[in-house]
Amino acid sequence: METINKLINRWVQDNRIPGAVLDIRFKGRQRVQASYGSAELTTLYDVASLTKVVVTLPAVMNLLQASKLSLSDPVQKYIPEFRHEKVTIGHCLQHTSGLPSSLPGYRERYAARDVRQEILSQALDFEPGERVQYSDLGMILAGWMISRISGKSLDVFAKDEIFKKLGMADSCFNPPAAWKDRIAPTEWDGSKYIAGEVHDETCYRLGGVSGSAGLFSSAGDLSLYAQCWLYPERYSLLTRGWVESCTKSPFEGRGIGWQVQDGRDSTLACGPAWPIGSFGHTGFTGTSLWIDPVREITVVFLTNAVHYGRDNPIKQLRPILHEAVMASLID
Repeated sequence: METINKLINRWVQDNRIPGAVLDIRFKGRQRVQASYGSAELTTLYDVASLTKVVVTLPAVMNLLQASKLSLSDPVQKYIPEFRHEKVTIGHCLQHTSGLPSSLPGYRERYAARDVRQEILSQALDFEPGERVQYSDLGMILAGWMISRISGKSLDVFAKDEIFKKLGMADSCFNPPAAWKDRIAPTEWDGSKYIAGEVHDETCYRLGGVSGSAGLFSSAGDLSLYAQCWLYPERYSLLTRGWVESCTKSPFEGRGIGWQVQDGRDSTLACGPAWPIGSFGHTGFTGTSLWIDPVREITVVFLTNAVHYGRDNPIKQLRPILHEAVMASLID
């Protein structure tokens, strides 16, 4: 992996990213676990939208397996105050709900707003199921439904039903103060670098816990989580059937929760060399998790790229990294 190490070290030296942790597993065995720049292997990251597939998705699938909900259930069944009767849980997870991507003025981090009511009152941009539009709001609704159905807050449900079952000891929402020195700081908020509190503004106003963002985790924990999608029989989280149902019929490159490589989108973070059926997700702060179920490869790449501002090159760097990883493993 000398080529990959040189690649990432050069990005750090050129101030394209502050640091990073890379975890690669091939056929269930760890091939690489390395840290770069300011990071250490134990560094914790605000993983941003990876929350959607590491918490919200498996939580919904857990309740689905227990016959406590159906993907075809309307959101109104569990959140009566939501006004769009045609929007289902499945629409929210596949980003086909028609809901806007985010709230207007969402970057106003410290403004006093009734975010919950704003989300419930949003108009739809199109009819549910018509097309894909990535939406934080749909995933936030899914998080609220998990709480309504289970009787537990989303962070508690995730701890009890996901993190404890998989041994993910470095994963939580609203990390305790004792963890702060291990957390990679994200963006400058005008007076300080954000460290130990969620970067996502909407999640911040919701108390640091939402179905769209808020999770803090390590590369080791996320790599372990990825294994349960390759080898569900080894873990007590999801069955093989439900795992495969999330990625087997993508619509405009979207499965249930995951982005899926269908050969039509050349801008995916995994790059075009990853085979059809590969799936993954990214986080705005600079994080990503990709899985190739054919060759049994998982790649976790965590960096706090947003530390250098939002106009950073992480979208361009991710495909280069994943192409290099695939080339190295296949060679």
